[in-house]
Amino acid sequence: MRSSLLLASVVGLSLWGGIACTKTTSSGSSKASGTGAQLLSATEAAEARTNYVNYCGGCHGRDLETFVNRKWKHGESPEALFKGIKHGYPEVGMPAFAATFTDQQITQLVSYIRGGITRQADAGAEETQGTVHRSEKLNFRLDTVVTGMDVPWAMAFLPNNDMLITERSGTLYRLTQNRQLQKIEGAPEVLAQGQGGLLDVKHHPDFAKNNVLFLSYSAVKKEGGQTLSTTAIMRARLDGNSLREQKVIFEAQPYARTRHHYGSRLEFGPDGYLYFTMGDRGGTKVNPQNLGVHAGKTHRIKEDGSIPADNPFVGRADAMPSIYTFGNRNAQGMALNPATKELWLHEHGPKGGDEVNIVKKGHNYGWAEVTYGIDYNGSKISDLKQKSGITDPIHVWVPSIAPSGMAFVTGDRYPGWKGSLLVGALSFKLLARLELNGDKVVREERLLQDVGRIRDVRMSPDGYVYIAVENPGIIYRLVPVK
Repeated sequence: MRSSLLLASVVGLSLWGGIACTKTTSSGSSKASGTGAQLLSATEAAEARTNYVNYCGGCHGRDLETFVNRKWKHGESPEALFKGIKHGYPEVGMPAFAATFTDQQITQLVSYIRGGITRQADAGAEETQGTVHRSEKLNFRLDTVVTGMDVPWAMAFLPNNDMLITERSGTLYRLTQNRQLQKIEGAPEVLAQGQGGLLDVKHHPDFAKNNVLFLSYSAVKKEGGQTLSTTAIMRARLDGNSLREQKVIFEAQPYARTRHHYGSRLEFGPDGYLYFTMGDRGGTKVNPQNLGVHAGKTHRIKEDGSIPADNPFVGRADAMPSIYTFGNRNAQGMALNPATKELWLHEHGPKGGDEVNIVKKGHNYGWAEVTYGIDYNGSKISDLKQKSGITDPIHVWVPSIAPSGMAFVTGDRYPGWKGSLLVGALSFKLLARLELNGDKVVREERLLQDVGRIRDVRMSPDGYVYIAVENPGIIYRLVPVK
C-alpha cells in the first residue's frame, strides 16, 4: 500500500478506502447511553487516537473521513464495531486485532471512532477555492473543476480537451470543455464493493483516428453460491456518449472472494503495448511470487489482448504469458517518465513501506519476501528489506502515505516543478512532489495538506495539473499564481 491506509473498515470495509460499505447514511453518536460504548477520559482518548492513527488511519484516514456518511455492511453499533476490530473480515482485507489490542483498548477504539464520525459530520468541508498555496518553487491556487461525485477514480483527457472520469460505483463520465458532466452509456458491469468498481480509463494513442478506449474494472461472476471478482480490461469505441464494440481483452485468473487489491492502472509504453497493474488480491503469501496466477504483477499485452512474443515468461508452462514483472503488492499509480521513456509505478505497502519502482522486464520486486512494512495488526511479514535477485525500490515511504495516482510534470506552466513526480496520498490527504536527479529521488515536498484523499493525478494536454479527491468527489486544477 503505501497510498494509503488501513483498518479496512473496522466493520468490514476493505483496505484502502472503504471496503465493503457504500456511502449513504451517517453513523451514530458517540454517547454511551444504552449503546455499549463508553465515554473516554483524556488519557483513554489519547491512547485510542494513537492506536487509531497507527493501525487504522492508513486505510480509513487519519481523521476518520472514510467513515462519514456510510451504510455499514456489518452494522454500526458499538457491538458490531467491536466484533469487526477483534475478529476481522479477511475477505475484504480487514485483519483481526484480537492479538494486538485488549478488549478494553478495542472498546476505547469503538468510542473514539463513533465520536470522531459525529464531529466530522458536524464540521463540514473546509473551503479551499481562492486560497493561495505556497510551495518552495511556486505558488498556486485550486480551481474547482467539477463536484457531485463520490469516488472519481481516474481521469483521462481526450484530444479535444474533454475529460473522461471513472466513478468507482460504475459510471463513466465525459466532462465537456464548458464543464458539463455527461454520463457515457455502455460501461462494463462492475462489482462496486470494497476497492472494486470502475477503475482506470486510458485512450488509445491513435484515439483521434479510432476513438478507442480501455477501461479496467472489477469483473464479477456467481459460482457455487458465491460472488467472485477479478481485475478485467475492456476495449471499446467511444461513439458520442456511448461505448460500442465492447470486448473484454483481459480477465485475470483466478477469480477470488476478496474485494481489495485490484491494482488496475493502465499506461501505454513507448513500444506501443498496453501495460497494467494487478494487485495481489489479498493473497500475500501465495500470489505475488507465483507466476501461475495473474495477481501481484505488472502485465503487458497488445491492444487486442494478445501477447507480445518478447514478454519475459512467454513459453513457460508454469507462467502466465502476460506477466512483465512480479512480486508487486498493489500498484495504483503508473506513468511514463518523459525524460527516460521508462514506466514508473508506485505501490501500496502494508503498514509502512510504500514504494516507487521503475518497471523492468522480468524483474522481481520482492513482495512479500522483502518489505519495509509490517502487517496492519503489528505482526511481522518478513525480516528482510533487501535480497539477492530482488529489485530495490527507488523511494520508500515509512509511515505509509497510501499513494494513488501519479504524473510527471511537463511543459512550462510550473517552471519550478518541471520534471518532478507528483503522487497523491490517500492516508495523509496530500500531494507529494518528488524532485528527481535521473533515476534518484533527491527530496520530497508535501503540498495541500488535508485537501482530501487524492485518488488520481494527471497532466492535461494544455499543461495543467489536475487532482481527483474522493468523499466527496471533487476534481481540482492547480493554477500557478504570482
